Amino acid sequence: MEDVLDLYEEPHDEKNPVVCLDEKPYQLLEQTHEPIPVEEGKPEREDYTYKRNGTCNLFITLCPQAGWRHVKVTEQRTANDYAECVKELVDVHFPEAEKIRIVQDNLNTHKGASLYKRFSAEEARRIYKKLEFHYTPKHASWLNMSEIELFVLGKQCIDRRIGDTDTLQREIAFWEEERNRHKVTINWQFTTNKARIKFMKHYDNLKI
Repeated sequence: MEDVLDLYEEPHDEKNPVVCLDEKPYQLLEQTHEPIPVEEGKPEREDYTYKRNGTCNLFITLCPQAGWRHVKVTEQRTANDYAECVKELVDVHFPEAEKIRIVQDNLNTHKGASLYKRFSAEEARRIYKKLEFHYTPKHASWLNMSEIELFVLGKQCIDRRIGDTDTLQREIAFWEEERNRHKVTINWQFTTNKARIKFMKHYDNLKI
């Protein structure tokens, strides 16, 4: 726990950025009838019926100190999808970084081994050498700031019926661009010192 909290207290380092990574499934729901538009004194109204179009997966990467985030929409949440997401971090989003310090949970695909499943050994090793993994303790995924950003994404952008991945990607891209343009950060206040006070009784048993 302290490993992650100490990272959050550091100032932003462009050469060694802290990036929080998380993912969640998203249900694609298509309208079966056109919603009734907003009228004076009345919100938009939609029929209770809808068509299920399957699910997709949302990978979110967040650099909290820089006020930057990116959401990648994938059809699945396999080790290959995770590997592609991490490669994108290294080659597209932080190409000048010496080491990207990734905060993530203990999902079985969130490992360096996923890179070797997707890429050649040489390519996997190249990517892996640019990464430093920091895991949240079991039952403490709330320590990952990406969970907060996913909650905001849900409330501000995708808490409605979206029936296909193309529309979903466009809507998320607009939301992402606006938040990145304003460099919206998270007001994280839970520090290592506060953790030691809050969990004082149980601290000897905590995995830190």
